[in-house]
Amino acid sequence: MGIALAGDDVTSRGPVRRALDLLYLGAGYAAGAFMVAIFAIMMIMSIGRQFAVNIPAGDDFASWCMAAMAFLGLAHTFKRGEMIRVGLLLERLHGRTKQVAEVVALGIAAAFILYFTRHAVQMTYDSWRFNDVAQGVVALPLWIPQLGFSGGLVILSIALIDEMISVVSGNRPSYEKGSPDETPDEFIERISQGGGG
Repeated sequence: MGIALAGDDVTSRGPVRRALDLLYLGAGYAAGAFMVAIFAIMMIMSIGRQFAVNIPAGDDFASWCMAAMAFLGLAHTFKRGEMIRVGLLLERLHGRTKQVAEVVALGIAAAFILYFTRHAVQMTYDSWRFNDVAQGVVALPLWIPQLGFSGGLVILSIALIDEMISVVSGNRPSYEKGSPDETPDEFIERISQGGGG
């Protein structure tokens, strides 16, 4: 059921579930690594000015890292329930009606992301096929920085389909936090403690 939560028996999960959870976690760590890379590039560029040290195409590298960070972090963020969702309607539903509505919402989201993913992967493939290179100081093949963008979308597509299959199977969505019987006061307390909505 998504990322292992406190109290989950990790040994009871199958190899596919463990592999998917590792994929989402690995993408999250990769996003974090790109965030650290952005910080390092920006600090070297800022402090380097004082000592005449410059990173050729530093702005380009920082922007490529930012795109990779944003897209690689999507699946992990989604599965952990940290992605902003508008659940005004879904929060008012219960039982079978809520399950059907969740499946429909996940299906629509998956369709949009799959469409977007198809074009992102095609763009990356075309960049590789036509040997497109960056127009900046460093003539880096464009397919290399585009891998973070298209790869992140592929992983998010897998996460959405994974979640839809899980909800269709009768499981509670992994992105839902709190118990179904949570009172408004408990919800406010959880949010004030740093738990997502």
